[in-house]
Amino acid sequence: MASSASNGEHKSTKPPPTPSPLRNSKFFQSNMRILVTGGAGFIGSHLVDKLMENEKNEVIVADNYFTGSKDNLRKWIGHPRFELIRHDVTEALLVEVDQIYHLACPASPIFYKYNPVKTIKTNVIGTLNMLGLAKRVGARILLTSTSEVYGDPLVHPQPESYWGNVNPIGVRSCYDEGKRVAETLMFDYHRQHGIEIRIARIFNTYGPRMNIDDGRVVSNFIAQALRDEPLTVQSPGTQTRSFCYVSDMVDGLIRLMEGENTGPINIGNPGEFTMIELAETVKELINPGIEIKMVENTPDDPRQRKPDITNAKKLLGWEPKIKLRDGLPLMEADFRLRLGVAKKV
Repeated sequence: MASSASNGEHKSTKPPPTPSPLRNSKFFQSNMRILVTGGAGFIGSHLVDKLMENEKNEVIVADNYFTGSKDNLRKWIGHPRFELIRHDVTEALLVEVDQIYHLACPASPIFYKYNPVKTIKTNVIGTLNMLGLAKRVGARILLTSTSEVYGDPLVHPQPESYWGNVNPIGVRSCYDEGKRVAETLMFDYHRQHGIEIRIARIFNTYGPRMNIDDGRVVSNFIAQALRDEPLTVQSPGTQTRSFCYVSDMVDGLIRLMEGENTGPINIGNPGEFTMIELAETVKELINPGIEIKMVENTPDDPRQRKPDITNAKKLLGWEPKIKLRDGLPLMEADFRLRLGVAKKV
């Protein structure tokens, strides 16, 4: 079912809270202070790399290392514009910042099903805490929501106006419904308190620094190919996903934060592949000698996933640049290094 109003038209009834007086100083232009929750994770650490390239940015990362790793941020530790805090977003955080990128949440089924209650708490209480912080300090906040809010979609490709088809009591619901509630909270704070919000609905993303055994299909296939194990495709293998390289994703997130649209805006690569096609591509590029094996599927696995990125193109001037065949070898090189597997000559 589609909403009657376009998703970008929700107007706040209140002006946004005023930011730090440093923002309006006549004689001294202070740095932009940016908080990244989940900044030690896969996408978060790449976002930090990009933000740190700008010498006017000071970056604070808050992460509890449930799925993230300090190693992802090692090149910034000790840098004068960088700060790392071991912190769980389900607890209040008191910092002075101008922008908040709220990425904290396990995003792989293996991790979010391991502790579903913690996943819901991160999505709901964590988002409430970050919105409370944004309200107190007058910061703009961006939430990385997910294509999972569309559930097993009955509309293809999925535009932002689609309300989704989600099982509220399934094993994946802690993540799907948790992110849906997080979006609700964002808009309620925006309408009630005037908070400047941005919502990105991110689709499957891949690249260096993904957890090697995180259960997501690209990392699974590459790790299996490097270990000479069969590529395990969940049946029937005709289910589709769209894969966006991490540098494209980070570019989209920054454009959304810096732009004037609240979102939600889909950020993903509309190139659609079946799981069999992905397995064949990984096999061809990395290890032509391995077999492809069908295994049983997990419950509520969406049959199709493809973003409609019309709004990202029109409102952000964004579209992905890196094709899957170009991105996979970059990820392979990273996995080879971490697994200690040399390329066969």
